[in-house]
Amino acid sequence: MKRLIFLMLAVVVMCDATAQEIVAHRGYHADKGGVENSLAALRAAVEAGAYAVTCDVNMTSDGKLVVVGGPWLGRRDDPDRLNIQRTDFVTLRSKRLANGEVVPTLDEFLAVVAESSALRVFMDVKGHATPQTESDVVRKVVSAVKQHKLQDRVAYMSQRQHVCGEFARLVSSDAEVVYLGGNLTPEYAEGLGCTAISYSTEVLKRIPRWIDEAHKLDMKVGIWTVNNDEDALWALGRGVDYITTDKPAATARAIR
Repeated sequence: MKRLIFLMLAVVVMCDATAQEIVAHRGYHADKGGVENSLAALRAAVEAGAYAVTCDVNMTSDGKLVVVGGPWLGRRDDPDRLNIQRTDFVTLRSKRLANGEVVPTLDEFLAVVAESSALRVFMDVKGHATPQTESDVVRKVVSAVKQHKLQDRVAYMSQRQHVCGEFARLVSSDAEVVYLGGNLTPEYAEGLGCTAISYSTEVLKRIPRWIDEAHKLDMKVGIWTVNNDEDALWALGRGVDYITTDKPAATARAIR
């Protein structure tokens, strides 16, 4: 009952928020026992009426796309932790997450998204060993999104310039391609084919002019990962378009 009340309050708060959109970083996992990128965290975001979630995409050694941050699965002090990109899919799925789930495939993740009516996904494709491998990952991601008919609800993100360039080449011109690296001017990122930048709080506070420069180019601006009221209010005052946070309900309350 307490959880239901919390989720209902979260919906009310988000509906009352300003033009800045709140993006749940790797789903709703702030509750005790919550796990980033898990299907439980995704379903909690759907239940709360979230605008969007981020998720991380990696490819296993045998070519399966999975939703997990990486590069390792398991704690640093875990002798059995696995390097995601160097591990085959069956072995990776043999290791349970902290909530008892297995690492979801991208298809499983997108199937849950498709069950919702409006949830958006900001898909963070991680860097891989070679440009050729990254191109393969991008093609598979684009194919999976099309298969689930979610083209209008997915934004494609990466810290890798090559990955962003490949997305810009393969997706429709109205798709959102977001550069995350924090080291490029908006003009340079636009030249890669990006329609948005999403940089860390540290970067945007150090170079706030990039927000205005991006907007003058009709690019959107995101900020991550905002987990306190001070940073949320700073982003609000600077006109950032979307705020990525581990605490979506609290962040929404802060910028009401």
